[in-house]
Amino acid sequence: MADPNLNSTEEELVEEEHIATAGAHGHGASGKPKNFRRSFKQLLSLLLPYKWAVFAVSVLGAVGVVLSVLAPKILGQATDVLFSGYISKQIPEGVSSEQAVEMLRAQGENELANMVGAMHVVPGAGIDFGALIRILILVLCLYLLSALFSWAEGYILNLVMVKAMFRLRERVEAKINRLPLRYFDRIQRGDLISRVTNDIDNITQTLQQSLSGALTNIFTVIGVLVMMLTISWKLTLIALISLPLIGIIFGIIGPKSQKAFTTQWAKVGRLNARVEESFSGHALVKTFGQEGAFREAFHEENEELYKASFKAQLLSGVMMPSMRFVGNVVYVGIAVVGGVMVAGGTLLLGSVQAFIQYAQQFNEPLSQLGGMAASVQSGAASTERVFDILDEPEQSPDPQDAPTPASGQGTITFENVKFSYDPDKPLIRDLSFTVKPGQKVAIVGPTGAGKTTLVNLLMRFYELDGGRITVNGQDIATLTRDDVRRRTGMVLQDPWLFAGTIRDNIRFGNEQATDEEIVEAATATYADRVVRSLPNGYDTELEEDAVNLSSGERQLLTIARAFVAKPSIMILDEATSSVDTRTERLLQRAMTALQEGRTSFIIAHRLSTIRDADLILMMENGDIVEQGTHDELIAKRGAYWRLYNSQFQGRET
Repeated sequence: MADPNLNSTEEELVEEEHIATAGAHGHGASGKPKNFRRSFKQLLSLLLPYKWAVFAVSVLGAVGVVLSVLAPKILGQATDVLFSGYISKQIPEGVSSEQAVEMLRAQGENELANMVGAMHVVPGAGIDFGALIRILILVLCLYLLSALFSWAEGYILNLVMVKAMFRLRERVEAKINRLPLRYFDRIQRGDLISRVTNDIDNITQTLQQSLSGALTNIFTVIGVLVMMLTISWKLTLIALISLPLIGIIFGIIGPKSQKAFTTQWAKVGRLNARVEESFSGHALVKTFGQEGAFREAFHEENEELYKASFKAQLLSGVMMPSMRFVGNVVYVGIAVVGGVMVAGGTLLLGSVQAFIQYAQQFNEPLSQLGGMAASVQSGAASTERVFDILDEPEQSPDPQDAPTPASGQGTITFENVKFSYDPDKPLIRDLSFTVKPGQKVAIVGPTGAGKTTLVNLLMRFYELDGGRITVNGQDIATLTRDDVRRRTGMVLQDPWLFAGTIRDNIRFGNEQATDEEIVEAATATYADRVVRSLPNGYDTELEEDAVNLSSGERQLLTIARAFVAKPSIMILDEATSSVDTRTERLLQRAMTALQEGRTSFIIAHRLSTIRDADLILMMENGDIVEQGTHDELIAKRGAYWRLYNSQFQGRET
């Protein structure tokens, strides 16, 4: 995307290939998978500030799981009470259980004899309903306590997740404000917005829905495994067959799923960039009849996103059914072998029932963990994209011992300045000039000559590759950026206003400005007449991008905003290009009065607007090839004369 601080046409010849190349290779654009282990650690690192809360959640989860996994085994005892009571009723009173077993064997009922021999029966007694009720009440209490602990676990964990995401958004916002403008030159705005919104939302969903359930599922797997071993190690071995099978499934599908989700979120960012570009330039798209081209481009991007999303969802959708299939196969094995063991008298019916419940509890969390794995893959892909921003090199910090800005009338000197956007393509090689206090300096030249770059360096939007810039003899690199920019007012070619009142938009230039000062600035720039024509005057609410004002009206307000700041240095980057001729003349007179006692830089394409400049710098390919007043440069009949003549054919003066 284009730097918002650059002229809309400036630097095109120099930067176009650089930005296009960087945009093509920007973070997340390729969709190639990165280090999953690293991104997963980054995902978990978001919870580190809340480690004690996570520990409490772990304890609550463990206790809740212990209570829930005890219940099936105790419930199995209720089945044994029912079954043994039913068998006891069939045996005549006065016959011992040993005699009953011998009678069954004599009748050839060996399997039933084995079962009776393994049970505790009281001939003729029937079902012990008292014991049955006590068991059921105990099971009910266990489930209620388990639910209570699970609720507390979920409440604390969700609170932690919300706070973690709150901090993550703040970190990203703070990071973006610390990044150099070079970063924004090489990333599309829509992709950046997608990372800050869609990707962070996806991380939130992953943490809330997946990792929160992962703790419970892991504890459940461990607890159930212990309980299964207490019932039968043979049946436990059958249940454990699912582990290597699940491992194979995850090992095959997991890496492919990670790659697919990384590609999906990269495509989401690219599509958002396409939509943002189309909507922001909607009027121009219609003006030049490019709806079809944009529609086709959107269709292609949307088709790529569809394919990437389909593949990602297909792979993630295969994971859980595959694991459930494994679980069902294991379930059948346990049912067959358990039935044989009950028939052989080596295991009670209630124990088999409890084990089958445990087998389901064992496989269900494994299946859920498999499903969560796909969600975690998606969350890890988003985490990579967000941490790409957090890992970006920041602009160099301000010096700790920065001096106070030197007093003076504003002598500005460029000494052997070197700068380039791309190290392989130098732009400014060795630039030197001096601007005296109060001078009105015009910077002119063809597109890509380096005009806007010059003032961006003065504002320290970019750092120099060599040389230095001084104000009142003081190197601006030794000052804080805030000190450098506080004394400078800047008006860009493209006006920018935020949603809010007109009063707040003008006060943006100086938060301490009074209402009277705001009106004075608006009056001086002829914005007051526009404001008072609106229904609510200075309290008129501007819509997003101030679309309820014309381009010229928006520019008047941005100029008023710069004037209310009362800067010592003024930078006007084609500031009058968006207003009508009559308003432009009024602004020229207002600027002449307001620039008195201030050093001002004017970037101009229309040379008729800078004929009265004290100094004109003619730039070509990053160098000043001519400098002087308008009359002096016309008399030289050089580069400035040729440029001026191209705008006013047949006129030489």
